[in-house]
Order: sequence, then structure tokens, then C-alpha cells
Amino acid sequence: MRQKVLIMGAAGRDFHCFNTFFRNNNSYEVIAFTATQIPYIDDRKYPSELSGPLYPEGIPIHPEEELTALIKEHDINTVVFAYSDVDYQYVMNKGSEAMAAGANFMFLGPKDTMIKSTKPVISVCAVRTGCGKSQTTRKIIDLIKKSGKRVVAVRHPMPYGNLVKQRVQRFAAYEDMDEAECTIEEREEYEPYVSRGFVIYAGVDYEAILREAEKEADLILWDGGNNDFPFYNSNLEIVVVDPLRSGDELRYYPGEINFRRADVIVFNKMDSAKEEDVEKIEENIQKYNPEAKVIYADSELIVDKPELIAGKTVLCVEDGPTTTHGNVKTGAASVAAKRNGALRLISAKNYAVGEIKKTYEKYLEIGNLLPAMGYSDQQINDLQETINNTPCEVVVSGTPIDITKLITVNKPLVVVTYNLLEREGSLTLQEVLEEFLKRVA
Repeated sequence: MRQKVLIMGAAGRDFHCFNTFFRNNNSYEVIAFTATQIPYIDDRKYPSELSGPLYPEGIPIHPEEELTALIKEHDINTVVFAYSDVDYQYVMNKGSEAMAAGANFMFLGPKDTMIKSTKPVISVCAVRTGCGKSQTTRKIIDLIKKSGKRVVAVRHPMPYGNLVKQRVQRFAAYEDMDEAECTIEEREEYEPYVSRGFVIYAGVDYEAILREAEKEADLILWDGGNNDFPFYNSNLEIVVVDPLRSGDELRYYPGEINFRRADVIVFNKMDSAKEEDVEKIEENIQKYNPEAKVIYADSELIVDKPELIAGKTVLCVEDGPTTTHGNVKTGAASVAAKRNGALRLISAKNYAVGEIKKTYEKYLEIGNLLPAMGYSDQQINDLQETINNTPCEVVVSGTPIDITKLITVNKPLVVVTYNLLEREGSLTLQEVLEEFLKRVA
């Protein structure tokens, strides 16, 4: 008898766990996935074209709210938890729900889910969403390019559309993102690579993705999502911590796994951090990962038109996932607005429409920030209308993309970008990479 399995996920690690451990495993029968965190990913199927010969009809995806009912209806033996950036209270609440309904509760770890590459792999992960992985990966790819090595990035999955078409995705130009109908969330991750002339892969089947990426790379850069641990065996694991949320490195799943495994730990946002919060993380490093090398860095904000901010009422648009399930209450746009003399930050909450209004109702802690949600055309349209409805004088955008490529704003727009700037006297990424490249040469 095959053990009946249900996989809890969010269109990322859940599919990866299935592909690497369950797809061709005759000991198990995956009855269904459940989905949460991301809109529009439930009530569809993991297609037969991707699920293999054991699943000729594909595998249904249900809302996570149906978990208990599904366990009882299908007499599920084991529930596999496979998504990220959730606190331990949440994880064990879900575990208790599964076990109360009669099932086992299971996690899959690195040995059964990490794929080995034929090329050296550097991974960049974090302990929470919004720590500053993007700044770190941008600096790494620029440094590797100077070394003369061909680097290709592979991004943690965000397959919100047609899963068959998204099996293996390659982005080397803006037109590739347009053709793939990328969401705002996807563009935020891909555009920084494309704008610098690099290739980035993503999709659903990460072994197939890796084999394609290896054909044009001397080195693979794994760009992690949320606070998940890598899908690939990494020769160098770099993990970013956030001293503005000190203690979260030991409170959130699976970020603590990254924290304990890291070869290099990067303190970002030192310019905004309190000394006692930095010391708390340092104590945790000494206790749980004393062999890790440590880099201290500031998040350097670059404001394209700071003169438009001073004395004005400002609407701050921030990265969507960072401000929603990442729980970040201060983003790049709001920091830049305050530093450049904004008269007042305006909340869009009372002017929000459609899907954006629902986002405010779901994430009550967002405050004055407007998350740049764009998982669908409807959300993008609602984002545009919400911005244009809000009675502010200036819009400050702290998203990693140029949002004017997707929406039309009826007010002056200030764009904020941010770079990782290592502190004087600190170990640097250049030093780490030089040592690494010598080792794998």
C-alpha cells in the first residue's frame, strides 16, 4: 500500500519537494497540494505533464483552509509542510491540526531535496523576507563578472501562471519578461539581473532548470526566496540577517536552517540598527554557528530626485511580499522619504480598491506603506488606481523595478534604489569571493 500524502505549500518548495522526493516514488501517493500566502494558486492542478507517469491526471491544489477536511476525506497518512517565512507558533499550529485529524506531520530536508550541480554553486539566502538578498546578489554578480567568470543566476520559484509553460524559464531581456507575462513580484527579482546584462533562470522543475543553466555558466548563483534554504547543493552559503528584526533568525522557519548552515553571514541595514540588536544576533552566531564569517554592511539608498520630497506629503510604495508576510514596517521608500524631509507619509488604505483593499484588510500591520502587489493584471490595475486615488503630492517607489513600465502614475514619482555597502574594517564580499574562486578553480 502506498502511503497517502498531502503537501502544504505556496507554489515553491511544495512543487520542488514533490519533484525531488515523491514524483517517481512508488512508496507514496500524493493526493493533493494545499496552497496559501500567494493569491490565485489554489483551485488548479499540478499538471500531468510535470507530475510524471504515477499521476496521469495531475494533482489537485486546494486552499489550505480545507486541510482537515482533506485529511479525513482521503485518509491521509502524512502531511508535508513545504513553505517558508512562518514563525514556529504557526508551524506547530499547522502540525497540531494535521495530527489532530490523524496524520503524521513531516518536513523534507537538504539531503532529499538539494540537487547537485556540475558547476560550483553560491547560494544567497536569508533568515526572513526583506533582509536584503537582492542587494547582496547584485553585488556578487557584479564582482564575479569582473573576475571573468560566466555566472548565471537561478531564482527560487514563483510559478503563478501556466505551470507547463513555466517548467523552465530563461530571462535575458525585458522582452522575455513581457512574453512570459511576469507579475510585478517576478519582475522585482528578474529585472535587476536583466538590466545588468545577466541571465536568470526560474520555473518549476529545478533539475531541468539547473541542467540548462549549466550549459552557459562557469558558476551558478542560487537566489533564494523568502527565507527558504537552497534547492541546490552549495559550495558557498551566504545568508543575510536583519538587525531590525533581531531574534527572528531563531524564530522563523526555515530561516533558522539558513542561519545554522551559513558559511558567511551578512549583517545588512547596519545604518538603521540599534547596537543591542546587532549584539543579540552576534551572540546567536557564537552559540549556533561560530564558524561562520561575518560581514557588516549598510543599505545605501540612492534617490533619483530627492528635491521633490522635501516638505511634501508622500505615498510610499514598497516591495509587496516584504511588507505583507515579511512583516517589514519600514521599507526603502519610507526611509528615503523621512531622510529627505517629507512633510508627512500618507496611507493609501482609505483610497484602496479591489485586490489592494483586500490586501490591507488581510495585513493590518502594513500601516502607511503601500505594497506593490501585482500577481495578476487585476492587481496591477488596482495598484494603479489606488496610487492615483491617494491625495498625496509625491509618490516614492522603493520597489526593485521601474513600476512605470507597468502602470501610469498621475503624480511626480521618485525612485529609490539600494546597494549593499560594506563597512570600513569589515570583511567584504570581494574578499570572500576571491578566496572562493581560488578554491574552486
